[in-house]
Amino acid sequence: MGQPIIVENKGGGGGSIGANAVAKANPDGYTLLLATSTFATNSAIEESLPFNPEKDFAPVAMIGRGPILIVASKNSGIKTLDQLIAQAKKNQAINYCSAGNGSINHLSAELFKQKTGTQMTHIPYKGSGPATIDLIAGRTQVFFSTVPTILSHINANSVELVAVTGAKRLPLFPQTPSTSEFGLKDFDISTWWGVLAPANTPKDIVAKLNQAINEVSNKDAVKGRLLNEGATITTGSPMDFQNNLNNELRMWRNLVKTAGLKGS
Repeated sequence: MGQPIIVENKGGGGGSIGANAVAKANPDGYTLLLATSTFATNSAIEESLPFNPEKDFAPVAMIGRGPILIVASKNSGIKTLDQLIAQAKKNQAINYCSAGNGSINHLSAELFKQKTGTQMTHIPYKGSGPATIDLIAGRTQVFFSTVPTILSHINANSVELVAVTGAKRLPLFPQTPSTSEFGLKDFDISTWWGVLAPANTPKDIVAKLNQAINEVSNKDAVKGRLLNEGATITTGSPMDFQNNLNNELRMWRNLVKTAGLKGS
């Protein structure tokens, strides 16, 4: 863009603090939100957010998508999806951890429970780091994790990789089956990264930002980073991103309603 980009991290509230800051910002294209899939999941479960995810933002561009990895602690005895489902159906004490209530880890596991008719207990943490530590220690048994969170621990053989969500195997782990192979045809979920602007940002500015982000996303440095973390580049128009976001919000809200989930 010919000028410096300042990254300001605003953690907390499942990303809602940062999202709210952008929702309330001047819609001039100079304040943007780098959002992840938790923007949709958290918006689906939290009823008292200070913003409306559909009305207060102008989607600019999606950057990439990556699968969720279903991993288990080494002492759980779980190495396959068959074993996970069997244990969970026998009412054995299966606890799954997450980065917090309303996170992609949380709702992915809840959707898995719904699709497989299993029971697992949710143990929310304040972030993926503490959740991973307790999984490795065996204090929880299962984690529906994003690839960047758990990749180094899989490579170190600290956790058991059970399955990859989606229709295809992950090139990083070609021996690990996908959930679609197993027969979970409606469990093609993923995590994503994308950029949003405040609502009412002029369309010409959104279009200019969309073009710039799509160009940068296809550069080797960005593509390489995402591919090394099991993700794929996803480029498209602002409307493409809007449609994807609306579909995800609809899906997760339906899950929250049918499963009787409550926000924090």
